[in-house]
Amino acid sequence: MKEYTLHKILLLGKLTRKMITILGPTASGKTQLAVALANKIDGEIISADSRQVYRGMDIGTGKDLNEYTHEGKTTPYHLINIREAGTKYNLFEYQHDFLTCYNDITNRGKTPVMCGGTGLYLESVLKGYQLMPVPENEQLRKNLEAKSLEELTEILLKLKAENHTNMHNTTDVDTTKRAIRAIEIETYYNEHKTAPRLFPQIDSLIIGVNIDRDTRRQKITQRLNQRLKEGLVEEVEDLLNKGIKAEDLIYYGLEYKYVTQYVIGEITYAQMKQQLEIAIHQFAKRQMTWFRGMERRGFKINWIDASLPLDKKTDMIITLKNNYKQL
Repeated sequence: MKEYTLHKILLLGKLTRKMITILGPTASGKTQLAVALANKIDGEIISADSRQVYRGMDIGTGKDLNEYTHEGKTTPYHLINIREAGTKYNLFEYQHDFLTCYNDITNRGKTPVMCGGTGLYLESVLKGYQLMPVPENEQLRKNLEAKSLEELTEILLKLKAENHTNMHNTTDVDTTKRAIRAIEIETYYNEHKTAPRLFPQIDSLIIGVNIDRDTRRQKITQRLNQRLKEGLVEEVEDLLNKGIKAEDLIYYGLEYKYVTQYVIGEITYAQMKQQLEIAIHQFAKRQMTWFRGMERRGFKINWIDASLPLDKKTDMIITLKNNYKQL
């Protein structure tokens, strides 16, 4: 993983970029960095977080909307709080919504700053995955509902092999509900060989926030404790009281999975906290694995040390933006 010093950056050639992407694992400080950067370059944030799209899921997804105000200036953000909790938001919808925001921002002469940690969303934009909208298949769901997670995983892997799909997301098989939806998508692609929707190539400078493992683990633990104090359990209780099914919250994974299991009495508070903390650490590790995979797939990620002062990090990115070229 290659990190850039300001000296090295100044030696690079010049190339104008249409978008800046800031990615990193959970608790790396990427949102704060993206906001500070956007504040300096007259930019606007496009979120690449698969769960922050849902209204009412604030504490568990770490929206931290107060972070979008930096030095007295509030930076506009997009693709946060755009869907009702309990619904299902997919990659095709994200691509559509992203393009709408991207075109709006660039048409107004602003710089888009895509920021997030959902690798599949990030890569779908940067690589230009070409997808088709996939409707629900009730008959297929009925045929699969009695199968175990292991059986569903085997079916999914077989379909992906047939479709030559290389976008495997490990969260596809977190629950039977997710696995069934993933099979539904792959089955549709297998049966419909029509030309996919075209997605334009978007030129972007990619910045990775590199936080060392021990610091990351410490911040994850601190942040989980803070979110519990801020009312994470109460947030989940409120969502359930509004009529959202427990299985739908569990579908969202991590905080909503384990806290929901606690609220409905399946596990104790201590079990919830311990299992959730482990799951978040594992999630951060999977994020880094995805980003390293992106590099192997040809993406140039310019890693910047998370421990550097915020102003220095933003200055380094601006210098990269003005003087960067693909090597």
